[in-house]
Amino acid sequence: MLLCELCGQALRTEPEMRRHLLRAHLEREPRCPLCPFSAPGYDELRGHVDSAHPEPGPAPVLASALAPGTGQQLYECPICGLVCANYQILQEHVDLHLEEHHFSQGINVSGLSDLELAQQLQNEEDKQQELEEARREREEFQKLQRQYGLDSSGGYKQQSLKSMEREVARGRMQPSEYHKRKADMMESLAFGVDDGKTKTSGVIEALCRYYQNEIKDIKHVWLSTGVDHFHSSLGDRGWGCGYRNFQMLLSSLLKNDMYNDCLKDITLIPCIPKIQSMIEDAWKEGFDPQGASHFSNRLHGTKAWIGACEIYSLLTSLRLKCQIIDFHKPTGPLGTHPRLFEWVLSYYSSNREGGTKVVCTPKPPIYIQHQGHSRTIVGIEERKNRTLCLLIFDPGCPSQEVQKLLKQSSDDTSPKLFRKFVGSLKNKQYQIVAIDGVLSPDEKVARCQASQVFTAERIP
Repeated sequence: MLLCELCGQALRTEPEMRRHLLRAHLEREPRCPLCPFSAPGYDELRGHVDSAHPEPGPAPVLASALAPGTGQQLYECPICGLVCANYQILQEHVDLHLEEHHFSQGINVSGLSDLELAQQLQNEEDKQQELEEARREREEFQKLQRQYGLDSSGGYKQQSLKSMEREVARGRMQPSEYHKRKADMMESLAFGVDDGKTKTSGVIEALCRYYQNEIKDIKHVWLSTGVDHFHSSLGDRGWGCGYRNFQMLLSSLLKNDMYNDCLKDITLIPCIPKIQSMIEDAWKEGFDPQGASHFSNRLHGTKAWIGACEIYSLLTSLRLKCQIIDFHKPTGPLGTHPRLFEWVLSYYSSNREGGTKVVCTPKPPIYIQHQGHSRTIVGIEERKNRTLCLLIFDPGCPSQEVQKLLKQSSDDTSPKLFRKFVGSLKNKQYQIVAIDGVLSPDEKVARCQASQVFTAERIP
């Protein structure tokens, strides 16, 4: 807030202060504070004061202008009525009025009327507010860019190097280990393959052994075959879950002969920068142009988050038959999604009655996405009380925790780390990407064209 020095009124902005000075103080007929003389203008008043009162001296004082109880002379400003303690202060105060008058004349050199001048000042204030709003929007957009990795802060390689340098500075990594890991990373990036340092194999086999033991409350278990667990590393922590889940999907697909022809050019699990380039290649083929424009057609060298649409585009470009299912709202009490669990059960098994208790199916794992994170469904339990439980690999779970299941001597070998009951999945919306076969070249072209106006299948 701004306070008028002439009358003490509180005003919000400088333009309001200018209008206040013009209307409240500078439209009065000025009077000489030292005698009854009234001037037609401020220039005339200044000339009168200089000629008629050249030196400070006794001035006529109104009877009312006496300090109560002291008899001290007081001086009243003829413009705004302010009472001053002595003549010198009054003179300086009147000079301030005169300076403000000349300032206002400088503003109104164009000859604008008071109304036009007020409108001009209001327009200037509106323009200033628009500029401020644009600045706030720009800062918010830049914040979102940083949050979703779309700024220019670098990608996997840059984050890996900076993270390892911090570890060395904090004494948690020896310089010799830093140089070795840097050399390994550069070699991995040069060949476009994952270095395997975050991979844990054999988890599905350990789950099979666990369920084959006597588990009284389990009726059936269906599992995908040969899924390796991948967790986030120093280079992709905070944004790499989508890429790690694709690595999990691919680890199972590469072990399934059904997909040999589609994946003949992929022999090893690609690293994250390579996966980014593969998605860019899918965009160049024409898949999901709307999604590509969101990323400005560029992922490589960024920390951009990816989701179900990017996974779908990449898998389809490899001629893998897949679909996106959108569970766009809860279908059970307390924000739960029982329809999602039922869909996964149907995906893994068309015949739920009888048969072997533990089934290692040829079905690939399922990519599941919700706001801010994604994971991989590798199986489902059906219990004797008919409740369902998903088995999920989370890239946010470190390998030390996952490997506990592999240690037969461990005190706790249960898969509770992977279990997710209906009450555990309570996000507002989920999307899943499920693979179910191979596309012919013509079918791939048709899917590419369809993706240009793509909408996910929604479960009602």
